[in-house]
Amino acid sequence: MIAASKDAGAASANDNVDALHALILHQLDEDQAQETISIPLAGKSSIADHMVIASGRSTRHVSAIADKLAQRIKQEAGRQVRVEGLPNADWVLIDAGDVIVHLFRPEVRSFYNLERMWSFGDAPPVAAVN
Repeated sequence: MIAASKDAGAASANDNVDALHALILHQLDEDQAQETISIPLAGKSSIADHMVIASGRSTRHVSAIADKLAQRIKQEAGRQVRVEGLPNADWVLIDAGDVIVHLFRPEVRSFYNLERMWSFGDAPPVAAVN
């Protein structure tokens, strides 16, 4: 009986992670984030289950996306998130626990190229938008 309740708890936790991931992807789409990708980290890292990377058109756009996303996660998922990098808004990190979101200006995203690092070379380099 205990094993069944542990399995049910794990399924519920996975459902919560999937719902949070879907919420984040939907909100980024609503806010017109560009080149949004999601990298599954399960089995690659213990820091999170998903890493989402997206770009904004400018520092103002990145800042607005980050603010709205943090508010939406708090409202819909009931989670407090940590946000770093908001004052400059070149690269904003939103840590929602099971899902980590990186929001970049295109030039900064191209420079750091997190997609390539976390997919272990599977992803092609991201071209800068001029």
